Formats: sequence, structure tokens, C-alpha cells
Amino acid sequence: MSNFPIFLSLENKKILVIGAGNIALRRINNLLEFTKNITILSEDFSQDIDLLIKKYNLTKINRKYEKKDILDFDMVICAVNNLELQENIYFESRSTHILYNCVDFQKYCDFYFPTFLKEGDLTLAISTNGVSPAFSKNLKVYLKKILPNDIDKFLSRMKELRKTLPKGEKRMSELKGKVSEYFEKSFKL
Repeated sequence: MSNFPIFLSLENKKILVIGAGNIALRRINNLLEFTKNITILSEDFSQDIDLLIKKYNLTKINRKYEKKDILDFDMVICAVNNLELQENIYFESRSTHILYNCVDFQKYCDFYFPTFLKEGDLTLAISTNGVSPAFSKNLKVYLKKILPNDIDKFLSRMKELRKTLPKGEKRMSELKGKVSEYFEKSFKL
């Protein structure tokens, strides 16, 4: 069965990343596109993660995971090479409303990290449900090449225009017309 695509607001959400190796680094870099409210818990930290912690003022907890460490968080990403710990934290998270992701047990993940392309307010998420991550990454490169260079500026103008027009059918019609013009010009439709 396919996963339901959803865009989740991370505003006022506290995120815990357990582990500080290469996979944790990739997850943290993805999250930093959307939030800085990230705590990283690990006994050892890579130099790259330490740099991110300093650059973005992230919270660092330098110790081994202890039961109940997840309780103050809305989302937990477990990126450690310890299968038993990944599984234990999953079962601990079930008695809470915490969203959980781990690196080795797809069946224990409430969510996955898709390949995504972000250009200002535009975010495109790509998933093959794990069938071919390489396909997702290549599709991202292709889409980035065909997107107009000014798409972020266009969306900023649309955001401002939307604020100035009263809600209703007239606003919807005007915005739809602007988008149609942009697509015809930028995508040569």
C-alpha cells in the first residue's frame, strides 16, 4: 500500500534526533529546511553535526539515550546502528502521540523522508515508497532543471497579491489567470 503524502507544519514542534552520524546528518539537513527546533542526542558527534549545532543554535545532549528521553518531543528520528534501541524507542513511542522514524525498520516508521525539492515557498516531495530512491533523486535533478529560475519570485508576488484581494470567486479567478499566464510564458505551453 502506498503512503499518504502530507505536508506537516513543524512550527512549534520539538524534534529529537537520536544519533549523530552520517544518516543523522542527512536527516538534520533535511529538517533544517523547515525548522531549527531540533535537539540531537548522542554519545559521539561528527564534526559536521557539531558545525550545524553551532551554526543554527541547535540543542546538543551529549550522552547515551535513556528511557523517557522522547517524552518532551513531537517527533523522534532514531539514526543509530543499534537495532534493539531503534525497536525499543518505537515501542516506547506507541504510548504517546510522538511521530517516530528510524533507519532500519520501515514497519516502525510513522513517516519517511522523501526526496524533496524546495524553492522558496514551493516544495515538491518525491517518493517511490522505497522501491527506488535512485529514481526519486534523479527525478529531483530533472525537475530542478526544468523549473523556471524565477519561480520563487513569482510565488512571492502571488503571495502579496493574494493578501490584497478580498476572498471570493473574483480573487480565485484573478489568481488562476496569473498562474495560467505564468505557465504559458515560463513553460511554453
